[in-house]
Formats: sequence, structure tokens, C-alpha cells
Amino acid sequence: MTTAGPAAEAARAAFRVHLEAKGHVVENARAAVTGLETALAAGDLARTPVLDRMLSDLAVALDADVDAGEKLGAKSAEAARFILRAISRELDQA
Repeated sequence: MTTAGPAAEAARAAFRVHLEAKGHVVENARAAVTGLETALAAGDLARTPVLDRMLSDLAVALDADVDAGEKLGAKSAEAARFILRAISRELDQA
């Protein structure tokens, strides 16, 4: 079931702005997740099991380089791009 209303549309649009933003993908992904989690907590969007799994996968990808002591980026950037696109598609169902 898709959440309707101006708050839901604004949350989807804000997420997609981060998805398309210039700058480092990992930093943009973190900002996108923060906004999305805020919208989910406020009830602007409905949590779906698929969305929860994607957010969990993204969290692992975003922490991978930091945990390995690497600089921001590397494998996390590519994983973040892939997962962010999938989340964007899933938001149409949230």
C-alpha cells in the first residue's frame, strides 16, 4: 500500500534529491537515510519489510569502509548507489 499525501510525496522527493546530488555517494546516502528515517518515524511513509531490509543492507555498506579502517568510498560507494536506486523504487510502495 502506498502512503498518500503531501508529506509522503515530500519525503520521496527529498530522498531522490539526495540520490541525484553531486558529491560523494556515501555522504549523500547517509543524508538520504537520515531524512528517510525521519519520515518513517513521523509516519509520513509506511515501513515495508523490503524497505527495512534495504536500509539494513545500506547500513552495512556505509559502515564497511569505516570498519575496515579505509577512507570513505571504495566498495561502499558502488553498493550505496545500487541500494539507493532500489530504495527509490521501493518508496513508491511505502
